[in-house]
Order: sequence, then C-alpha cells, then structure tokens
Amino acid sequence: MTLLERAHFVRDRMPAAGLFAEKTWRVAPQAFAMSPAHTALLGKLGLVLHRFNTACNLLYRQSAAGKAHPWVATLLDAGKPPELVALSRHDKVKGHVPAVIRPDLILTEEGFALSELDSVPGGIGLTAWLAETYAALGDPILGGASGMRDGFASILPEGDVLISEESAGYRPEMEWLVGADRVKSVEDYTPSDRPAYRFFEAFDYPRLEKFRAGWQPGQPLTPPLKPYLEEKLWLALFWSRPLQEFWRQEIGEKGQKLLQGVIPYSWVLDPAPLPIHAVIPGLEIQSWAEMDKFSQKQRDLVLKISGFSEFAWGARGVHVGSDMPAEEWSRFVRQALADFATHPSVLMRFAKGALARQDYVAENDEIVSMNGRARVSPYYFVAHERVTLGGVLVTLCPPDKKLLHGMRDAILSPAMMSAS
Repeated sequence: MTLLERAHFVRDRMPAAGLFAEKTWRVAPQAFAMSPAHTALLGKLGLVLHRFNTACNLLYRQSAAGKAHPWVATLLDAGKPPELVALSRHDKVKGHVPAVIRPDLILTEEGFALSELDSVPGGIGLTAWLAETYAALGDPILGGASGMRDGFASILPEGDVLISEESAGYRPEMEWLVGADRVKSVEDYTPSDRPAYRFFEAFDYPRLEKFRAGWQPGQPLTPPLKPYLEEKLWLALFWSRPLQEFWRQEIGEKGQKLLQGVIPYSWVLDPAPLPIHAVIPGLEIQSWAEMDKFSQKQRDLVLKISGFSEFAWGARGVHVGSDMPAEEWSRFVRQALADFATHPSVLMRFAKGALARQDYVAENDEIVSMNGRARVSPYYFVAHERVTLGGVLVTLCPPDKKLLHGMRDAILSPAMMSAS
C-alpha cells in the first residue's frame, strides 16, 4: 500500500459508533516509531511503577496507623470525606493496588519525563483498536496486536465497566472493547459480587447515592476505591528527603535510580513557613513568595492540583509558569497555597519534549509531515503479580503546545519499535 492507502485503511476501519464522543484526531499512515533505547526503558518501567504503587500503599497504611511518617496520611487525606477515607483504609482492601498503570511520559532526547501516573486512565479501548488496526498493516506494534485486549481481559475476564457522567466521553471505546451490555452507568448501578472496573474518579463517589448505599469493601472492584493512590502528591513525595530510605528499601536501588531519571523534581506546595536557615531544595528560596521575582526561564515550572477534584484530570488545573505573565503565575501560586488544606497542589519541573516527526493525512487528502512533541502513554496490566505491557498510545502534538494531550491537531497512533 501507499502511505495514503494505509491512512485510508485506518480511517475506514473506524467503528461506526466512534471511539471518543465528539473527538477527532489526525490519522497517521504508520505507527509511531520508537527507538530501541526508549523501547527498552518502557519494558523496565512497568514493574518498577507497580512496585512504586505498592510502596505508596504501604507507606500510607503505615502512616495512617501511626507507625511511620504520620504527616503523609494527613497530607493525602486532605479534603476527602471521612466516609471515603474509612473505606480506603478497610482491612479487606489493604493490599489492593491499581491493576492498570498508565504513566504519561514526555519523550525527551535522554529518555522520558513522567508528567502523571494515572490509575484510572482513558484510552484503553482506543489503544486496543489502534494496535489491532496498525498490526493488520504489518507494523510491529509494541505489546502486539491483541496486547491491550488480552491485558484488560486478564484483570476483568467478566463483569462490568462502570462509567460516570464525567467519563461519558469514553463510553464508546469501552463498549467497543467489552461490548455495550457490560458498560454501565455508575449512577444507576447496584453493586454486587460481580467484578467491576471503576472508570470513574474517586471525587465522583460522594454523589453516587445508589453505589454508596450498596458497595462494601471486599466486593471485587478495580482500581480500588483508594483516593490517596490517585494523588499527584506521590511524585513530590518520591523526592522528599525523609522518605529516600523507604523508597530504596521498597523499590530497590535500581528501581529508585530509574525513577529518579524519569520523574521530574517536584515539590508539595505547602504554605508552612520554613526555619530562617532553611531553603526549598532545588529552588533555593526561603518562601514561595520569592517566586514572584522569578524570570520567565526560572518559571519553567508546572503547577497542578494533586487530586480529588474535578480539575485534577485531563489538562484542567494545570498551569505552566513560563507560558503566562509573572503576575498571573503568582496569582495561581497564591491560590494553590490558600487551598492547601482541602486541595493540595504539586509544583514540578517543566520537561520540554524532543522534536519528533510523523506523517499524517491532511484535509486535502494528501500525506504531509509534522514535527511535534510526543506524549507516550504505555498501558501496563497487573494480573497475579505479573506486569505486562499491553500497548502504547502516542499523542504527537504541534511543537508550540506546552500541554501535550489529545486534540484535533494531534496525531494519535500506537507505538512500534524502529529498526535503529
């Protein structure tokens, strides 16, 4: 096939019901080619992230029990209803961690920069469809043609997928993946002993009256209803000096070093004053107010709401300091500090992606090339303590975009390993 014929093949196989509600993207004639070095790193990352999730779960439980670092649980429980906190601490779910792990990785020259670790990710059905479609064209897809479908079936061979109104845009992809009869609206769902996949955020829980009335800890639900595991605060806690020995013991020296090369340095935006002889590491300032004087280059930072908020997912609640006037940036920082008690925020070094090139079919039905920056989203499935890479979704955005996410000007495709 020519490149144009390949692009038509992909476009013509689109399910009649679509995959995302009211969303489109640019279609590539080939999968995104990933270097052997990047591919090898993806192969190592899944197991380390599973160990990290398991360590986060252990640290929270030790903290909540008063055995170590009591400030950790206090921080992670901020703003959450006591009922939900109690459910997340129940002994029947104490060892439960997410069965799907999706880091959002910015492709860099050196490797990757992890911008988020999502345990309730969208795109599972889309990535499965892309993998099957491009594999049919002969592309050597990472995870294989059926890796996503097999991976999801390994964690939910039967049972229901629970979708909230907030996540309704993802309903078509999940109906394509498991069948419309297994995709249920959580607002109308009565929990039972039937396994269920939770495709709704923890902040939705307080308004789900029917689900709240029926669900009990121990009923099969994945990912577990543990809002503390959905906090971006963990990326800052990974760098916290008092916790370095804990991370080394739980994920190993090699795992800790791997994550240090992937997770950008991050801080909890805590308004508590520092002693006069102390500074915030990495920023070398004595108070957050000193950031008001930062130059545009010094403001190469990203501010994010940590979690348990309608603004804590997607590209909402994310602000890039170098992309706005200093006064506006200072206003967002002050607001984040004021909201610390109920909605903590994370400050993270901004990672600028490397430029990559990929072809796509333009509106005039011609094949053109685009230079852009890539968000790489691998999907890891955890079944019986075995971590498997199901597939990789690549979102190539125009180079002027600071926040890399799905948009009509982006190319969405699966990843394959390049020959060199």
